[in-house]
This record gives sequence, C-alpha cells and structure tokens, in this order.
Amino acid sequence: MSGAPAAGREPVRVVLAGGRGHGHWHLDNLRRLAARGIVRLAGVCDVQPLEAAALTRLGRPEQGADLGELIERTGAGVVVVCTPIHTHTDLALTAASRGADVLLEKPPAPSLAEYRRLAAGLAGTGRACQIGFQSLGSHAVTAVRALIEDGAVGELRGIGAAGNWVREEHYFTRAAWSGRRRLAGRDVVDGVLTNPLAHAVATALRLDGSSREQDVDSIRTELFRAHDIESDDTSCVRVRTARGTRIVVAATLCAAAAAEPYVVVHGSRGRITLWYKQDRVLLQRAGHGPEERVHCRTDLLENLLAHRAGGAGLLVPPQETGALMRVVEAVRTAGDPRPVPGSLWHTVAGERSHRRVVDGVDGLVDAAAERLATFAELGAPWAGAARRKAAHR
Repeated sequence: MSGAPAAGREPVRVVLAGGRGHGHWHLDNLRRLAARGIVRLAGVCDVQPLEAAALTRLGRPEQGADLGELIERTGAGVVVVCTPIHTHTDLALTAASRGADVLLEKPPAPSLAEYRRLAAGLAGTGRACQIGFQSLGSHAVTAVRALIEDGAVGELRGIGAAGNWVREEHYFTRAAWSGRRRLAGRDVVDGVLTNPLAHAVATALRLDGSSREQDVDSIRTELFRAHDIESDDTSCVRVRTARGTRIVVAATLCAAAAAEPYVVVHGSRGRITLWYKQDRVLLQRAGHGPEERVHCRTDLLENLLAHRAGGAGLLVPPQETGALMRVVEAVRTAGDPRPVPGSLWHTVAGERSHRRVVDGVDGLVDAAAERLATFAELGAPWAGAARRKAAHR
C-alpha cells in the first residue's frame, strides 16, 4: 500500500513528539519517506532540542517543547507521538484537537480508563489515530489468519507466544519512567508484556480475531522481576478470549541469549509459527512437508497517510487495541511483581553494563508457548508462590 501523494500534492507536514530513544527509529522512517517526497519533517517536540546530526537529510525543522504551539506554528497535518507511556493520551488529544492525525506509539495508554478517554476524545475531534504496533502491519498476520480460518491446521487448540530478550541494567535507568509502574502518582506500567514485548500480546490476540476490548473473557498474570525495578522483566499472561481460545504469552528481558520473538498457533492437525519481526511464517501440518514464506509489510505511517488521502482503512485504529489494553489493565492492577530470588539469577557482563540472567528462563519461555502453560504451571522454581496460590483456587 503506497502513501505516495497524488501528482502535484505537497508533502504532508509532520511533527515528531519525542525524538530520542525509539524516536530515532521514527526519524529514520521519516528520512525514507521524505526522500520519496511523501512527508516533510516540519517540527520536533522535545524537552531538549535535537542536535543537527540527528536531523541529517531532514532539513531544519522547528523545535520546541509545547506540542500544541508547535503544531499551530508549523501547520502539521500528522503528529507522531513517541514519548513516555503516561504522556500518550494527553499528547495524542492535544494533536487531534489542533487538527492533526496521529501515529501513537504502543501501548496507547497506561490504563483502561486512559485508553477510553483517548478513544472518546479522538471521536470528538474526528481525527484519525493509528497505534504503532508495527507487527500488525505485516501481511504475514493476514496470511496466518487466513490459514486458521481455512482449517489448514485443523481445529484451533490455542495460541502461544514467546519472547526471550536481553536487556542490560542501563536499559532500566535510561529515563525516569523506565522500569516503573508509577511515577509521581501517575500510572506508567513499563513492564515486559506491556512495552518491549507488547507486540507479542497484540499479535497473538489479532491472530485469534480477538483485538477489541469486549473480546477478552478472563486474564491471569504472573509478574516477576530479577532487576531492582518496580515493574516486571520476566512474566507471563494467560488470556481466555470470548471465543474460548486460550492464549499464553511468556516473555523475559533476562534471557541467556536473545532470540526472535514468535507466536505459535496450535491446531488439531498442525501448527503455524510466526516470527513477527521477520514477517516469517512456517506452516507444519499432517500429510505435508513444512512450508515457509516471508511476507511483506505495510509501514503504519504510510498507511495513515494513505488513509488521509482517502480510500485506505487504518490497520491499527485504537479500537483494535482494546484487548491489549485489557491485558495492560490486568498488569496494572495486579500485585507488584515478585522478585526472583538472588540464588536463581546470575550477572553477566554486557556491552555497556551488566545484565541479569534468570536461570533456565529461556527454556521456560519457550515451553509456555509450546504447552500453553504459565510459569507456575510449568514448575518454574522462582514461581513457587504463584504455583501455591493457583493450587488453592
């Protein structure tokens, strides 16, 4: 799907809110689109101006710390919001109230109440909002859903997802909100399932056709932390959808080795594995040899631009992240993550700082996705309290 402007149409003026951290990815994407004449970076909103080197091949955009004023000064038609989670709702509504369409980084909000305020506020402005789950722009997701609906692997038995990632200790001190559940009385909910590996949760829900708020029946969380942080860095969640599908997502930032995150669809006659960052799908089914294919992907900003131009539906409108927000809310309202005992993790030297590795977590994350079982149900030694609690239910 192309976001190219019609002949003679001026590039869409864009303001980027939050140019550091993950904002660098958006700057690279804006460079790509600007080279095609689709967009022009008109402004950057940040508490400190970006250095000239960060804006190479992006001209000389206006800079400032007041988003509303910057939109009015530049006449921007689109705002990309890539700021701390607890600022998402206010900034997105500020942009929409000034007449701009919005690409909002995931998760859309830190709580279900804030998500509902976001959705209601956007509806009142009539502006479009795309939530930045890039994995949901993958054509692989559509292909896997088609395979499920066609019965390629028989009756759906459940969906698992696994994310074994590595993060060093400096990752949790990179900003005041990093690794926090709350900050200055406001919800942040920067956990492994709600931020870095939220794509795994959102993608699993989308594959089940259970993306909206009302599509979730029940949620169970198991939240743990090996690092000295408020939020969880090693966790799993089991979701029962309104369709009756069991979805288990397990993830850690304390793996021994980083691996590509994936979602696996379990059927009565086979399985489908999607490595969603690679857009790669492996179909394995009875009576057939394995079939593997790499799919294309539609960039979410390009899709938003095509929507503005007319004729293209948004791939990830806010209502399609309601189920994900039910999970965020479950994490937010759960008890504080339980610390993994020091005897069950060890420290390894990293590139910039040390990192903590939870013993045996890589295999347990994969086993959770394979067996559709939580850490406690798998007998993880650091999940003993959760296992005992579950046994008394």
